[in-house]
Amino acid sequence: MARDGDVPTIFNPKRVRTPSVIITSEEVAESVQSGDGERERPNGPPTPLSQRAPLTPQTSVSSAPPLTTQPSLQQAYSESAGSSQDEERQLRDKKCPRSCCSKVAKKIYYGLCVTTTVFASWVTVTHCIKYMYLQKYPHTDSSLSSTESPINNNYTSRIRTHHYYNAPFFTAWFCTNWLIFFYPLYLIFMLIHNKCKSANAIFADAFTDFKDKGFTFARFLSRCGLFCLLWVVTIYMYTYALKILLSTDVVALFATNVSCVYLLSWVILHEQFVGVRIVAAILCDTGIALLAYMDGITGSSTLGGVVLAACAAAGFAIFKVLFRKVMGDVSTGQRALFFSILGIVNATLLWPVCLALYLTGTEQLPAHRMPWLPLLLASGALLAFHLVFQFGNLMTYNIFVSLGLITAVPISAALDVVLYGVEFEGMKLAGIILITVGFFLVMFPDNWPDYIMRLLRWSRRRQRGADGAGRSRDTVDYRTGYIRSHLRSPSGRVR
Repeated sequence: MARDGDVPTIFNPKRVRTPSVIITSEEVAESVQSGDGERERPNGPPTPLSQRAPLTPQTSVSSAPPLTTQPSLQQAYSESAGSSQDEERQLRDKKCPRSCCSKVAKKIYYGLCVTTTVFASWVTVTHCIKYMYLQKYPHTDSSLSSTESPINNNYTSRIRTHHYYNAPFFTAWFCTNWLIFFYPLYLIFMLIHNKCKSANAIFADAFTDFKDKGFTFARFLSRCGLFCLLWVVTIYMYTYALKILLSTDVVALFATNVSCVYLLSWVILHEQFVGVRIVAAILCDTGIALLAYMDGITGSSTLGGVVLAACAAAGFAIFKVLFRKVMGDVSTGQRALFFSILGIVNATLLWPVCLALYLTGTEQLPAHRMPWLPLLLASGALLAFHLVFQFGNLMTYNIFVSLGLITAVPISAALDVVLYGVEFEGMKLAGIILITVGFFLVMFPDNWPDYIMRLLRWSRRRQRGADGAGRSRDTVDYRTGYIRSHLRSPSGRVR
């Protein structure tokens, strides 16, 4: 029996050929009915006395069952051509794994796009919120003085910055509301990408997966409520820190969340212990301490702002680790559904807090001229940041997603220098550098010593090759076996 992919030729006489003409049972019956005395052989030529019916594709070729399992010549040729193309493709991938068209190269290209999106959106969020705090929003009526309020009540005496935006909790609540668009955007993408499934089927799959994990409706909503509270408190501390510190300081302090994520994962999720990451956590803490005392201790609110930014980084790390601990391994649809429900819970339950803070005078909103443009821009950029941050690992490596946080530090510093004339020097510059170094140390892989050993071996091998090429090789004395030995003399005697 022929093997798959072999082409039957005259050089393989033992292989069965597919006959060009096949006699069906209908033709044999017609020949018997016509009165022929002699029968035709099944596959042989007809006798001169027999009258064969004309062969048609419907009666002879299409309806006849094959007499052998050997593929036809055209099918065998197509299979062999397809297998040869696959082998050539695999060989080409092996020869040039680092070409611009390989899968690794495409992941790197996607990773660069993801990193750019992460740091661009994060810098946009930070500077838009900082701009709202610094900008003054005077009343359009010039008859009112800058310190008067058109509404006289018991709270106006305590409001001295009525023409400034001072509402960090409202900012956090408003930006969190945009998380509602997580699942609709995911649903639109899935409907475009996979047209075989309906929206109801995709929606039911996400809920079915949560139900299979043992989540009831009440339990799921309670978990969403706790995570929503943690999320809003984290964003609130970040926005409040922007009221006190510069944008670059807050961005750098928030980047320390990677060291907090590792420490919590080591304790709670029992991940592998890596010593260099402990050193990275120490460096990040040292950088935080330098930023805390860069303006002194007394008479400055810098210490409070640094504590708020560091707590925001720790809160974001707690959110990530607890999500993995409580929810487990979730699919993309489950993650999108969870964040949408988190936004719905935030919009439904926390709006009375915003109203209470405004009525008590704790937060001031310039109602006559609300900064809607920077607020909407910050909310949209925060939504884009979290979309890429949560789903970026589907397109590229996870390290490119994390690199966006630390790449935002020099971009934000450049904007601070250009817009506000900030000078980075002394303890502030040292603290940012230590945080950056600690961030990159946390990004080291678990088996980083293996990579260092490979690098050392490669450098030694290259150095030996250069030394061997620089000097001519000594002639080998086959009589004494002398090959530049330190133990034997040129005569062969032991030294």
